[in-house]
Amino acid sequence: MIERLALGTVQFGVAYGVANRSGQPNRDEAEMILALARGAGIDTLDTAIAYGESERRLGEIGVKCWRVVTKLPAVPDDAPDVSAWVRESVTGSLARLGVPSITGLLLHRSADLLGRHGAALAAALRKERNDGRVTKIGVSIYEPAELDATWPVLSPDLVQAPFSVFDRRLESSGWLARLYDEGIEVHTRSAFLQGLLLMAPSDRPNKFDRWSAVWTKWSEWLDATGMRAVRAALAHALSYPEISRVLVGVDSAEQLAEIIAHAAVSTARAPASLATDDPDLLNPSRWNTL
Repeated sequence: MIERLALGTVQFGVAYGVANRSGQPNRDEAEMILALARGAGIDTLDTAIAYGESERRLGEIGVKCWRVVTKLPAVPDDAPDVSAWVRESVTGSLARLGVPSITGLLLHRSADLLGRHGAALAAALRKERNDGRVTKIGVSIYEPAELDATWPVLSPDLVQAPFSVFDRRLESSGWLARLYDEGIEVHTRSAFLQGLLLMAPSDRPNKFDRWSAVWTKWSEWLDATGMRAVRAALAHALSYPEISRVLVGVDSAEQLAEIIAHAAVSTARAPASLATDDPDLLNPSRWNTL
């Protein structure tokens, strides 16, 4: 199961995550994280232009032996030529990463496909793929409804979406099965809800107390199974064969070593009663307004 993990590298560029207490890993720590991941059989990295210095840090360390997925930021409103903007953005990513091509190029904001530049943007992505600078194109989404809206504009090769013991929307919407049936690669993120699922109740920020019933169910299930939270969260996501890669982000090699140890254990799916559709909990972009 370890080979189905992918390493998220937003922490390499910015201090990220509600549970992050150590900030960005330094260069040496980042090198140790990558070496540990590669040695364990992990072959995929996730980054983005918007992740601060993440792409540049990866390029300094060297990622030519990795499957790298990066993301384009929102299209500037004043972009006179979307095709040229995409071309320049990808050229910049390749230069920072120090590679001639990348495995995946995603839109960080799928709604751009629905704006006035949508058709040109989709065409530019396809051109990058046709030119061999990108193997797969697609979208990073917050909720499955984005696929309903954007599918007529861009049929993706790769979709990244949130998925966890709390967030079953990709499955319940039918999109997980559809993507799998159509041979589209699926990467999921937020297996730990930025670490919320791993926190002791006393460490969890008070603004999340409104979901006390959800936290209680989670704790009771962990107690009943005897599993640690990190193992249960990973086992659930990895129990879905439709998911190609489960993204995990870490602040240290020690954290990654723990994740690898737990991912090696057999999978176990969490009960459906733990699922919620509340976007205020499932979407981290809303947490600052709680």
